[in-house]
Amino acid sequence: MSNVPAKVMTSSRKATPAQPSPSHLLINPNASATPEPGPGGHTSTKFMSELHSLHMPSWAIGALCVVSVCLVLSCCLCVWRKCLKKKDKDTEKEKKGKNGLNMDTELEGGNSEPLKDEGDTETGLTGREEEEPKEEVKLGRLEFSMDYNFTENTMVVGILQACDLPAMDVGGSSDPYVKLYLLPDKKRKFETKVHRKTLNPTFNETFTFKVPYSELGGRTLVMTVYDFDRFSKHDAIGALRVPMSSLDFSQMTQEWRELKKAEKEESERLGDICLSLRYVPTAGKLSIVVLEAKNLKKMDVGGLSDPYVKIHLLQNGKRLKKKKTSIKKNTLNPYYNESFSFEVPFEQIQKVQVAVTVLDYDKIGKNDAIGKVFLGGASSGTELRHWSDMLANPRRPIAQWHGLKAEDEVNAELAARK
Repeated sequence: MSNVPAKVMTSSRKATPAQPSPSHLLINPNASATPEPGPGGHTSTKFMSELHSLHMPSWAIGALCVVSVCLVLSCCLCVWRKCLKKKDKDTEKEKKGKNGLNMDTELEGGNSEPLKDEGDTETGLTGREEEEPKEEVKLGRLEFSMDYNFTENTMVVGILQACDLPAMDVGGSSDPYVKLYLLPDKKRKFETKVHRKTLNPTFNETFTFKVPYSELGGRTLVMTVYDFDRFSKHDAIGALRVPMSSLDFSQMTQEWRELKKAEKEESERLGDICLSLRYVPTAGKLSIVVLEAKNLKKMDVGGLSDPYVKIHLLQNGKRLKKKKTSIKKNTLNPYYNESFSFEVPFEQIQKVQVAVTVLDYDKIGKNDAIGKVFLGGASSGTELRHWSDMLANPRRPIAQWHGLKAEDEVNAELAARK
């Protein structure tokens, strides 16, 4: 028994620096009777012995333990959240470096959630890219020249070439041509030849506008590049608008300019007509088939028309023969499919023109012309191209759509080609 108190006194001195009381000596023998903890449990045993030495009730000791555990868990939670935020920031910086975008994922509520557009992460696209300004579409460039002849009061416009035009056809090419007119006069229009399957056409064509120099300052030259299409409306590729007041006519102007998006023509649409041409040189026979028309101008009070087509064969402005189709009632999109033949010797085929006029039938008054178009060796633009294709493919029918023009405009062109 003498050895036990010695062990108790030794352990009590290690626990507290103060002199142990007699009551302390009575408690420690019971504590020393428990088996000595291993190396891992020495600290907890020492802590429990300290609690017993304070003479605290058991409920206070339990509360202290709960508070201690809560503090430890709180510290662990703070450390874990800090590591998680650091990881999120590193990921955010990595994505920002790859995409050049701010990939914020934190919501207003404080929760961190991935963006909904997860499918776009592979391509590096996010919803914020929609806010970025869209890159302007390149429509190509056009080179032109202008020179004013003061003695003749004429302005000569040269359509030289174009480059880097966008592909408008399925095959990755285009059939470009240029239409130009001098505002505000839209009746006097010119067209270049159509260049097949190219994005870099060379035109080298000149056109003359007769206009006094005193009126030139208020005019604007419009040059529009179109993609030719035989069976549908020709698509506008791009356009240039050049105010005459911005030019110096003391010398010739020649420059390249970027094409801009073409504006819709303000002139009233008269409609389109589809014609088929066929020429047999050995028989001297010219066949014209009026297939159909579409989007004709409304001529009646009810918003429709009663259209029919009249065809004139001309030579040097003189009418040689005349044909006409049947009348289609109450329609703006008539279908005819009616064929007409003219005897034209091979030596005369380049000297004749064909004038096609669409009219609105009226029982009481005069039949009003809706629109007109003429074809032949003296025509221009798509009409000349259609005529040339017919001659280049004898005995084969060649069909093509044509935009109707005002009757006065076409008559003026015919008079100028006499």
